[in-house]
Amino acid sequence: MKIFPAIDVKNGKCVRLYQGEFSSSEVVGEDPMETALSFEAQGSEYIHMVDLDGALSGTIGNANIINKVIVNINIPIQLGGGIRSIEVIEMLLKKGLNRVILGTAALNNPSLVKEAIKKFGDKIAIGIDARNGYVAVDGWKTSSKIEYIEFAKQMEDIGAKTIIFTDISRDGTLAGPNFEATRKINDQVSCDIIASGGMKNIEDIKKLVKMNMYGAIIGKALYSGNISLVEAITAGRGVVDAY
Repeated sequence: MKIFPAIDVKNGKCVRLYQGEFSSSEVVGEDPMETALSFEAQGSEYIHMVDLDGALSGTIGNANIINKVIVNINIPIQLGGGIRSIEVIEMLLKKGLNRVILGTAALNNPSLVKEAIKKFGDKIAIGIDARNGYVAVDGWKTSSKIEYIEFAKQMEDIGAKTIIFTDISRDGTLAGPNFEATRKINDQVSCDIIASGGMKNIEDIKKLVKMNMYGAIIGKALYSGNISLVEAITAGRGVVDAY
């Protein structure tokens, strides 16, 4: 299973939110570039980034920082937050971004997803953030009327290969992911599922591996020291290799 350490950027700094509430943002790193370099030095093979300002505004909000990380980091990076057009997707991929995550745009503009997947294939991932089982958008401020499994199936039908699933109520809580909801989406669609939200310890990572998840995003647990990135990477590789 692939481990994705998370860098959420707000006002140019690394922050963590609690249950998606922007008012709860806590600065966990002054320099996203230094954080990314640290993750790379610890052996990470991927990095997950979110432009929180972009998620709220609908446009890239930390462009200079994001560009700097993309250019200077030698491992694949996936980015979400405020990406709402083919032009922006193309620009980011040309700069060297490995994968673009569409969330709000995927729900509000399915034709954009179709066009993006047709043009860029598996460089496009879908972010499904759920609150009480329903998809939330616009920086998690707005809950839609579409159930998360239904939306996942719609994205699968369009051709999406990768879905990042977050239960917002668990995000930043260190309470453990929503295993039941995560297992359900993994069972219901053929897409690769990256589990996100609430990782609290290495046992959570091992359990997700046994559930045959494609990947896991770890945020607050890394910054708090609850999970060692090196240990998480080893657990992901080790359990998979044992099969």
